[in-house]
Amino acid sequence: MKLMLAIINNDDAASVAAALTQGGFTITKLSTTGGFLQAGNTTLLIGAEEADVDRARDIIRKESFTRQKKVPTSASFGRGLAPGDQQVETTVGGATVFVLNVESFEKM
Repeated sequence: MKLMLAIINNDDAASVAAALTQGGFTITKLSTTGGFLQAGNTTLLIGAEEADVDRARDIIRKESFTRQKKVPTSASFGRGLAPGDQQVETTVGGATVFVLNVESFEKM
């Protein structure tokens, strides 16, 4: 048994969760915040048999998209935004997936 932690952009979370559920996976959804952009993310906890991990990854990959977004430079962090602050374009979205071994699993 594996535990998958999938950190997904909020814009894609609903479609990823729906596709995983339709694919027969049981998920738990957590609201999280990323450290770099301080933007909302969704972390999905997915229990999967080892043979199903690649199928879950494929679903996540298909439903998670990267996009370009203008964000303030790090010089404006901690002081708020002011007119004329520099913004840079960066890639956001997609997914980060961790796969962990599960020593024990029990539904109560």
